[in-house]
Amino acid sequence: MKKLIVSCLTVGALLNINAQNYWKKNAGKTAKVILTNSKTNEKMADKGVVKFEKFGQPKETDACIFVDPDFKYQKLIGIGGAITDASAETFYKMPKNKQKEILEAYFGKNGLGYTVVRTNMNSCDFSSDSYTYVEDNDMALKTFNVAHDEKYKIPMIKEAQKAIGKDFTFYFSPWSPPAWMKSNKSLYKGGRLENQYYQTWADYYIKFIKEYEKRGINIWGLTVQNEPMATQSWESCIYSAEEEGEFLKNNLGPTLWKNGYKDKKVMIWDHNRDLIYQRATTTLSDPETSKYAHGIGYHWYETWNNKTQLFDNLAETQRAFPDKFLAFTEGCKEQFKMSGIYDVSLGELYGKNMLNDFNKGTALWTDWNVLLDQTGGPNHVGNFCFAPIIADTSTGEVHYTYEYYYVGHISKYIKPNAQRIGSSSNRAALTSTTFMNENGQLVTVIMNDSENDIETNLWIEGMSAKLSAPAHSIQTVIL
Repeated sequence: MKKLIVSCLTVGALLNINAQNYWKKNAGKTAKVILTNSKTNEKMADKGVVKFEKFGQPKETDACIFVDPDFKYQKLIGIGGAITDASAETFYKMPKNKQKEILEAYFGKNGLGYTVVRTNMNSCDFSSDSYTYVEDNDMALKTFNVAHDEKYKIPMIKEAQKAIGKDFTFYFSPWSPPAWMKSNKSLYKGGRLENQYYQTWADYYIKFIKEYEKRGINIWGLTVQNEPMATQSWESCIYSAEEEGEFLKNNLGPTLWKNGYKDKKVMIWDHNRDLIYQRATTTLSDPETSKYAHGIGYHWYETWNNKTQLFDNLAETQRAFPDKFLAFTEGCKEQFKMSGIYDVSLGELYGKNMLNDFNKGTALWTDWNVLLDQTGGPNHVGNFCFAPIIADTSTGEVHYTYEYYYVGHISKYIKPNAQRIGSSSNRAALTSTTFMNENGQLVTVIMNDSENDIETNLWIEGMSAKLSAPAHSIQTVIL
């Protein structure tokens, strides 16, 4: 019992010393404030600085964001978006000067700081046509080639890679194997990968990796299957949790390792938060399967059915698998309307999801299409959606939605390898997260999606900076 008491006192003393050291370095310092305010139409505006002053015990009437640098959680792998066929095709329909602007807006020194890019292996709904990389019934994959991608997709990915530099983090996802490998003999409407083609399909991933890396595009990771429980009118393929595990354990995992790709980050699930815990606990229950998986991917589309985001499922999954990272791999606002591209609700959708995802343990966050045209496409099945940047290919105009700015309040200031630290809010209307960059810089993001302005305090271990959080706004505070 004595040992336990000494241990607890020692930990408490260390935490107190850490807190004292933090303010020894930062007492009296000011923090920079960047604000996006829909009512005043300010977008990522520099609002000057706020000063930290002594502030003891807050009262219940004090609106506060509480931050404690002593408590450290997951490190950020990166933030980014998908370069699909649709994004790349739209990009190359724009004038050269607009292409340069779009690249800078996402990946450049003054842009959003994107470091992550996802793409589709074989076609997806956001392709102008359906395609695979082999001829029918070519089990030896002798006809494999990625010529289709060389027109638009590969060139744009390489432009992004060049702009990002050393932090470039690139991964891919398949929507469907070739039709001849599937039970329904179609790229569309679900179907399952036939057992006799498990190894052929695993070899297909290797071919894809080799072809892209031959072109100088380093593959960081992959997901096993995009949305394995969705029977869509477009490219899709169904796996149960057990089937995904069997394919990973017996085929995909060993094939990656055998080809020298043990370092490629494999993510399972890659679907919604609703089933993430069941999928992870089932698929990863076998240690021989689990050893091939690095992360657990998820989307946000369960919100359309349940009208609520199931963020707690992320926290439960992370607790169950602390050795795996959580990766948000796709999300967007569906049912595109050009008239709605300047609605602040688009940004708030992103802000609410991103801040809560990070607070529940997410380490990688990837938006869906980085760029779409004035129709919300191109899309070969009419599934038109929003993107942070809309490029009007008929006029050459580039439109920045609130999605762009709300993502930017996080991605521009929180860098790869930043570590999330302890943070909480005492007001439901204020959603917040805090990260510490590798250089010791503390970054807090605060969103107010209510109808009311809120005066609040950014409280850090007995010191506080007074902030104004206008209705329907988001701000980044950098200390």
